[in-house]
Amino acid sequence: MNRREILGVVFDMDGLMFDSERIVQYSWNIAGERMGYGPLGDHIYHTLGLNRKTREEYFKNKYGRNFPFERFQELYRSVFQEYVRANGLPTKKGLHELLDFLRKEQIPMAVATSSSQEHAVGNLKKEGIREYFQTVITGNMVSRAKPDPEIYLKACQGLKLPPSKVLALEDSYNGLRSAHQAGMITVMVPDLLKDSSCVEDILDGKMDSLLEVRDWIASMR
Repeated sequence: MNRREILGVVFDMDGLMFDSERIVQYSWNIAGERMGYGPLGDHIYHTLGLNRKTREEYFKNKYGRNFPFERFQELYRSVFQEYVRANGLPTKKGLHELLDFLRKEQIPMAVATSSSQEHAVGNLKKEGIREYFQTVITGNMVSRAKPDPEIYLKACQGLKLPPSKVLALEDSYNGLRSAHQAGMITVMVPDLLKDSSCVEDILDGKMDSLLEVRDWIASMR
């Protein structure tokens, strides 16, 4: 485990702070069935970390240019919201403990998510954690999606810190590549994607939970 000075932390959101990717996968299956394409949930493994535009391109390359992505998006979002209304949106283990620790240590925090601003800020506010973050950079605020470094560079700019001193917490390969290209410290906290062999050479660490991340940072202070 590499140890480097950490002056700030940038969080991915879906699959990292919230246990939402499984609900998205479920929603894609339902939407795909309703549209006559069959279950589409497994495609999430190929699109984690992508923004709306690049995700649409993926589906149109897979199913043809006439794939009704707008309809698909409308359907799966409806299923997702219905599920969350009935069951809630669970947070990942250790999220609140890590946020409270970083605040206590006066380590500034940001969010860098490929999700839309409405979705991201809405989730943060509902969980009561929006105030922890100095800046929230969303997919509609950048022109190039992960794995391009743009979103993480903007997050570091928002923190007014050099990327080399900022920790990026990610669960997706595209997100990790984005943060690495930005020159950041990278730690993977696996969600749907468990195997880190394809990104092993760019990781500063891999941890089972955000609780473990808290303990790791604490051990260096």
